[in-house]
Amino acid sequence: MANAAIHKDNLIQSAMRLFRRQGYASSGLQQILAESGAPKGSLYHYFPGGKEALAEAAVTHAGRMVAEMLAALAKKHRTPEAFLFAYCRQMAAWMEESDFRSGCPIATTLLETTPASPAITAAGERVIDGWIDVISGVLARGGGTSREARSRAQTIIAAVEGSLILARVRRSTKPILDVAALLEPKPGARPKAARAAARGRRSSAQRPEG
Repeated sequence: MANAAIHKDNLIQSAMRLFRRQGYASSGLQQILAESGAPKGSLYHYFPGGKEALAEAAVTHAGRMVAEMLAALAKKHRTPEAFLFAYCRQMAAWMEESDFRSGCPIATTLLETTPASPAITAAGERVIDGWIDVISGVLARGGGTSREARSRAQTIIAAVEGSLILARVRRSTKPILDVAALLEPKPGARPKAARAAARGRRSSAQRPEG
């Protein structure tokens, strides 16, 4: 990779880490430059819009990393239940590795900058929609309409995001892992396919012979 590309990538990576750990407002450009090792003049060369443009790139990059992780899990785990458990387990592992100091890689930045910054807001929306695309695709394997799958996917993302806050407060991965129970069948409940089959048998039994 050429030096120019390395400097740009290092700036994005450093901004992503600092925004995630200490927030957008508390992360100064000089600190980001120092941590990235990039030349002083490089920041405005690559990001003429300054800190806002760098944050937009950091949100996009972090969001892409999560989307790639979700896509890999979706390929490996065919059922919605197995996928959600693996997703929660991965997020719990990331939280534990950070000693409960990190959370969602984009949440802190979005909470501090949206909707005041249209550029960062748009980047956040694209990222979250991408996550929904992957998760809803997995949920659709369990039946239901595309609209239902997208709605449930958004609910799962909201639950996971909330669980990351609880995990930091409680210094425990349990709130994250508990989200996996959202797709567990309730005691005595039958899968949708089984319910449909039962209705079909009842309909056949009631049909008059002729």
